[in-house]
Amino acid sequence: MGLIGDVIRVLFGGRGNVVRETAEVFRENAEAASARDAELQMAAIEAFAAEFAHARRGRFDRFMDALNRLPRPALALSTLGLFAAAMVDPVWFADRMLGITLVPEPLWWLMGAIVSFYFGARQQVKGQEFQRSIAEVLVRANELRASADPQEVEPLAAGFAPLGIRPLSATVPANVDVSDNAALKDWKAQQNGK
Repeated sequence: MGLIGDVIRVLFGGRGNVVRETAEVFRENAEAASARDAELQMAAIEAFAAEFAHARRGRFDRFMDALNRLPRPALALSTLGLFAAAMVDPVWFADRMLGITLVPEPLWWLMGAIVSFYFGARQQVKGQEFQRSIAEVLVRANELRASADPQEVEPLAAGFAPLGIRPLSATVPANVDVSDNAALKDWKAQQNGK
């Protein structure tokens, strides 16, 4: 027993864990990597906070923010204005549209690129915010489902029935043909077996 105890003490006890230290030569310690990543993220957040903590917004910054908010409403309102102009004075409108037909094609391409980049960047930001909000809702729903009693979740799921959303524990209706779908066949058998 003394020899086995000495071997175990050398491998796992005493001054260091030889097995862990040897494994860390070939594979990164996940706990230490997570700690380093957390420290790096906190340092980046602190750097961003320090950059904007002392910045006072002057008149120029406020003016530029207001100017950046103008293009979308201006384009929407001017499009509606074109419809109104066409109804009020069709001859004037036709003259203006004739002028637009004389614009060279490369200029249309440039205009299209500018508008695409401007609105595309905004769409990208809004799309990412939407995906983030959907992910947060799904996480909260999974937390609720994991912490709730199944008897408490069923009435909540029944409340979504008028919206066409089926609860997770719903069974396959009898009129659905599952003969060509092995997964549905197994699932229906499990549901009927309960």
